[in-house]
Amino acid sequence: MTTSRVTRRLMLGATGLALSAPSLLLAKQSARPSVNRHNIMGFSTHDWQDHFDTLGKASIIADTSSRALHFWSGDGKTYKVYPTSVPRSDELTKRGFTTIVRKRVGPDWTPTPSMIEENPDLKYMPPGPHNPLGTHAMYLGWPAYLIHGTHDQRKIGRQSSSGCIGLYNRMIAELYEAAPVGTQVRII
Repeated sequence: MTTSRVTRRLMLGATGLALSAPSLLLAKQSARPSVNRHNIMGFSTHDWQDHFDTLGKASIIADTSSRALHFWSGDGKTYKVYPTSVPRSDELTKRGFTTIVRKRVGPDWTPTPSMIEENPDLKYMPPGPHNPLGTHAMYLGWPAYLIHGTHDQRKIGRQSSSGCIGLYNRMIAELYEAAPVGTQVRII
């Protein structure tokens, strides 16, 4: 008569192997070149040529579905990707082509009429640690739409804005220095 002995150590080892199998499979699959340019988290890469005829002064693509901003310098030597916050809903999302028309360090903030309608307690806010625009703002050619920083780091990677594209303060400071007024922007 043969008896099988299932020990706690054997059960823990088998459980660990079962839990790690999907990760091992994904790692093996990611080592292969892929035609699909989306990873498991929904992030997608972009080529500026698919959106613009030239790089111009510089180019930005803000991808609201993958919550990432792609930046190319005008000479093509610099390419950066930044995680972003995006509008809370499609109704708040403006899509299309525009440009950066002005920039400001230490922006002040005035809520739009629709924001006040949604929350009557909102008031003008000077620059500072509670300002929703963070440390830097780049104003787009559409009224009330910006690419700006945020002091609330929980918003990045989420649908949390009233229409703007938000970045971590340290990242908007970097982008602010790299993207001149006149940078072409596409929000998709």
